[in-house]
Amino acid sequence: MIEAVIWDFGGVLTSSPFEAFARFESERGLPADIIRRTNAANHFENAWAKFERAEIDLDTFDALFAEESRALGAEVRGRDVLPLLSGSLRPEMVNALKIVKQNHKTGCITNNLPANAIGSASGRTLYIAEVMALFDHVIESAKIGLRKPDPKIYQMMIEALGVDPKACVYLDDLGVNLKPAREMGMTTIKVTSADQAIAELEAATGLSLR
Repeated sequence: MIEAVIWDFGGVLTSSPFEAFARFESERGLPADIIRRTNAANHFENAWAKFERAEIDLDTFDALFAEESRALGAEVRGRDVLPLLSGSLRPEMVNALKIVKQNHKTGCITNNLPANAIGSASGRTLYIAEVMALFDHVIESAKIGLRKPDPKIYQMMIEALGVDPKACVYLDDLGVNLKPAREMGMTTIKVTSADQAIAELEAATGLSLR
């Protein structure tokens, strides 16, 4: 019996930043997937991880990301990547969240960046107050100094919601972030599109979400 649904934010409730990464690389004549490969290399301790844990400032992130991407074949400034993160909300996913909220506990675990970094880079915030208010509990990596896929961040959410992991569904667009949740006993959904995610969430919860 499902008691709680836990959501990632970017790439789940918003469109995937990967699309913006691909456009940026194509426009600049960069190797395909250079941004994602830089993010994935040494993913616990790279520039991205340190920035999402608020361990370094924007200038340091900019320089470190450039250094790490250079090592993989082409320099990309970290400062240029940040504006690509602001995906648009997926209204059908927000609607599904509203229906879930009426029936289950809801949580959000998001790897994010210090608020001033996003603001200075893109002039907008990823977090829409109306949507974030639909969660019973929100965990942001930049505020607690931990990020997915550290198992402790999932444990914090379970304790905050007061539920057994076996009674939870967790949605994320990255497989590496789903693995710890699955190992804890959660039902996991890898989000590749809104339609696919909603169909799997309907199957897991027994709710009609459209």
